[in-house]
Amino acid sequence: MAKTPRKIPSTELQKTLAKMDQQILTLLAKRVDTCQKLVQAEPGKTIEQQLSSEETELQKLLKSNKTSLSKEAISPALQEILSLCRSASRRLRIAYLGPQYSYSHQAAVEKFGANADYSPVATIATVFEEIQRNQADFGLVPVENSNDGRVTDTLEMFAKHPTKICGEVKLHIHHQLLAKCNREQIKEVFSKPQALSQCRNWLAKHLPAARPIEMTSTAAAAQLAAQKEGAAAIASRAAGINYNLETIASNIEDNPNNITRFAVISHEIGPKTGNDKTALLFQTEHKPGALADAMNLFKKNRLNLTWIESFPVANSPEEYLFFVEMEGHCSELKIRRTVSALEKKSLRLEVLGSYQKTEPVN
Repeated sequence: MAKTPRKIPSTELQKTLAKMDQQILTLLAKRVDTCQKLVQAEPGKTIEQQLSSEETELQKLLKSNKTSLSKEAISPALQEILSLCRSASRRLRIAYLGPQYSYSHQAAVEKFGANADYSPVATIATVFEEIQRNQADFGLVPVENSNDGRVTDTLEMFAKHPTKICGEVKLHIHHQLLAKCNREQIKEVFSKPQALSQCRNWLAKHLPAARPIEMTSTAAAAQLAAQKEGAAAIASRAAGINYNLETIASNIEDNPNNITRFAVISHEIGPKTGNDKTALLFQTEHKPGALADAMNLFKKNRLNLTWIESFPVANSPEEYLFFVEMEGHCSELKIRRTVSALEKKSLRLEVLGSYQKTEPVN
């Protein structure tokens, strides 16, 4: 006859957990100490290289995970451990398009963790200026959205400032309807124009009588909804928590695959990882076939383009800058060969950066 497993008393389980917690703290302290020694042993390693190494390390850990914990569950915890270890040697300064609790803020924390000094600024241009003035180690700016396409202000700044892309963050954008009143009492819905547009079908169906009102940011909309009677905001869950708002409806975006891609900018490109992308900016002569000749170089060197955008040249009607992104690192021979040939056919050419590919995060 099989024996019935002994029921472990709760006090014994609590003691086991307490012991495990102490072991975790001891190991974490050892990891921080080891990371500090590693930084001292590699004095020539740039912060861009350190971040890339951490990203690679994180991906390896997630791929080798054989526990019952899901990737989505452990990824934030591992990211925070890396952030803590990094901050023990140097606390990073991060500029992003604010205010706090905006989606840009959420993307920045996804990339750098809680152990960094975050500086919210009012415009995308100011993020670039903070890097140029060395007031921030890294900046984070939106580049494109799967619904709305390119972010014009960001492309304009890349054309004006000699700033490099060293990383990217792809963030699933989940919009929440937030308020202090019931849905039936909502008369106005506040948010930034892009968020209102991305939820227009849901609003038309569920709140046809509510008036949509544009704001400068989703976080500012949440703050206003917390103060105004009959007002609701479309914003992130974090903004709702911060301003003590109830989630009236979750994930109200019309496109469930709504993703915004953010560029991480600094003074240096990202190191080669074997899983990279490279971005270029170039301008051709304004004559027949010039662009076709330039684009043929990518085909000739068997480079897979992942993004193409055109942008008008300031004060030059009918002339355009072209932004292209391709698979591979700028140090690779076929990309160096392409850049060299493209330079001969261009009025202007800049390598905006190389950076490790990433997967979208929720």
